[in-house]
Amino acid sequence: MEAFKTCTYCRNPWISRKEFLGDPKITLVGYQVNFEELELGLFLFNHETCRTTIAIQAGLFKDLYNGPIFKERKTGSEQCPEYCLHQNSLDPCREKCECSYVREVLQKVRHWPKDE
Repeated sequence: MEAFKTCTYCRNPWISRKEFLGDPKITLVGYQVNFEELELGLFLFNHETCRTTIAIQAGLFKDLYNGPIFKERKTGSEQCPEYCLHQNSLDPCREKCECSYVREVLQKVRHWPKDE
């Protein structure tokens, strides 16, 4: 059985996404957007055990979203709060923008319940 993710530094494996997100030593710290293909953007996590950053493609979390996905991107417009342009910004976006669904997924990942 292949692990969901293995730490690139200490080689600690997480068998499932649920185990990974529930690990209290994993913290979501950023999002690196890929405007050409949003699912190839990267969610960035810190692994507190070995102090490394782990990148996981946004597409591996897409199923956590079940709302509308808008076709128009608002980046660069007056309405855009430019959250996607700042890697450390994890705020949700209220605009009807192509990128806004990823911001909603970030909220679910960010507030995932941690194991005791």
